Amino acid sequence: MNATVYSVEQTETPATGRPFWLTQAWLEPRFVAVTLAAILISLLGERLEWPEWTQTVLGVTAYFTGGLFGVKGALASLRERRLDVDLLMVLAALGAALVGQWHEGATLLFLFSLSNVLQDYAIGRSRQAIRSLMRLYPAEAKIRRDGTVQQIKIEKIRVGDVVLIEPGERIPVDGLITEGRSSVDQSPITGESMPVEKAVGDKVFAGTLNGQGALDVQATQAAHDTTLARIIRMVEEAQDSKAPTERFLDTFEQYYASLIIVGVALFIVIPPALGLTDFESNFYRAMVLMTVASPCALVISTPASFISAIAAAARNGVLFKGGAYLEGMAGIKAVTFDKTGTLTTGKPVVTDVVSCCELCESDLLAVAASVESRSEHPLAKAIVRTAREREIELRPVADFKAEMGLGVIARVDDKPVHLGNIKFLEQRGAMPANLAAAYARLEAEGKTVIGVVQEGFEGCNGERDWMGVVAMADEIRPEAAGIVRALHAQGIRVAMLTGDNPRVANTIAQQLGIDAVYAELLPDDKVRVLAQIQAETGPVAMVGDGVNDAPALATAAVGVAMGAAGTDVALETADVVLMGDKLELIPYALHLSRKARRVVWQNITFAIAVIILLIISTFVVDLPLPLGVLGHEGSTVIVVLNGLIALLVWPEIRRRREQRTG
Repeated sequence: MNATVYSVEQTETPATGRPFWLTQAWLEPRFVAVTLAAILISLLGERLEWPEWTQTVLGVTAYFTGGLFGVKGALASLRERRLDVDLLMVLAALGAALVGQWHEGATLLFLFSLSNVLQDYAIGRSRQAIRSLMRLYPAEAKIRRDGTVQQIKIEKIRVGDVVLIEPGERIPVDGLITEGRSSVDQSPITGESMPVEKAVGDKVFAGTLNGQGALDVQATQAAHDTTLARIIRMVEEAQDSKAPTERFLDTFEQYYASLIIVGVALFIVIPPALGLTDFESNFYRAMVLMTVASPCALVISTPASFISAIAAAARNGVLFKGGAYLEGMAGIKAVTFDKTGTLTTGKPVVTDVVSCCELCESDLLAVAASVESRSEHPLAKAIVRTAREREIELRPVADFKAEMGLGVIARVDDKPVHLGNIKFLEQRGAMPANLAAAYARLEAEGKTVIGVVQEGFEGCNGERDWMGVVAMADEIRPEAAGIVRALHAQGIRVAMLTGDNPRVANTIAQQLGIDAVYAELLPDDKVRVLAQIQAETGPVAMVGDGVNDAPALATAAVGVAMGAAGTDVALETADVVLMGDKLELIPYALHLSRKARRVVWQNITFAIAVIILLIISTFVVDLPLPLGVLGHEGSTVIVVLNGLIALLVWPEIRRRREQRTG
């Protein structure tokens, strides 16, 4: 698949050309509601002794709306020479109608259709994810070709073309810088929290955001083969291979449906042929057998439990996109975290202010913040924010000039000030020994350090010009260490995957107690490492928030996105969303999913036991159809209530009690 075939303007109208309101996605939920309404109105009509024709109309309506898509699915399976539960449910409903019990048949169709609607709620999300990714691509780009500058569609860019990137523009292709210098926000691709300084010879990625400098970039990949395009392909491929449980259930459906259909057909034919009973009474018993053997309780047991658990989770801030992901969370053996925006806030903060002496610290911040107030760089904003929090008054700034990739020059108090990276500043004079020691220590801790030099400045200890250094780092979430400990207590291994450099990554990992660190990873590297961890430990959950995390979120057994801070594509690709960005919800989600799995297996065991008991009763005690329907529908109600009470009602009661006592 080429990324360029997609368009942000692409409509939702399906490829068949039919309007959306005629598609199954729009019609099926409404048909479920109509089926329920027809059943309820019919029951009311019987009590009020309405004319017989009204019952006929309501019955036909209920069967049509409740069974249309079941018949459609059954016919599609038959064309592929498969038998499934769709066919069995339709036959069971028809059998109930043939023996005069159409209400029971319509109820079977209603419950089965409802479960399909609820489980298919998340289908179609990948198209929205793709559109979110495609917004990172500019529609057109300026290139220099044959000695002229041309504006062309990005899909027409060829390898070797020189693309002209203006300040603030998104870069449309992977390539190498041939001219210019700028800072580039690579967070959509690498997840790095800080913009990266780029100069001639450095590589840039499609979808990243250029800073304040102009760049000439020679394309090394066509638009359909960039890192961003590969992210799009990986998201689609991973989502397509996402449902092993569904494949297992498809196989189970075939065997189960085949067994019941063949068994009932033989039961209809053989006893009368052998003269053991008359055809009419035997057909009635066969319809009872078809009804009690229909797997309504078995089919509804899983979604009923998972829907209750999903509702309970949603009340507590965890959004599961379906029962399959809730079930998958229960089997998780390891959790991998993206760093930026997940374990950290994703915003740089000032961590250390080291002046030539303590008396000069306020002066240092005042000068640095005054100069940086003229800049839009994230580091500059962090320094200004710190000065304002400390109520330090900013001073007038003149002659501001940015040295791209190096620092800035300005005049404060009519004195020249140089602010930026240490190598740039050391051209004006060696750093004092005490500041050099602090700089070495802060660098070793993985922090970003800038220096401040003001001509004519004299420190308390005789230092000249050098006012000090300011260190910044991506702030760790205060709850992160506790979450790692809670996961360890549940026997979960914890790893961190990041595009940041190893020094920064290891510093954060040591503070949080993380088991394994993988740094300097591109999106496809994260997928590779994730597969490696999964092979070593078992199913892995990936927690992230950015576009660069999307392939890993889609590849993991369960992808978990940070809700408020997460990008659109991360939220669409992930299987679980933490609303409000609360990391402490991850241990809760694991606990709830394991409890839901236990309830599901309770329900499955009970539903199978009831089916077996009713089938035996049909043969041994000539179970009448009303009792068969009662047992069948009763088991359905019981499994639904078991899931509702165990996973929604009791947790909700506990939640309200905790709110009152808290």
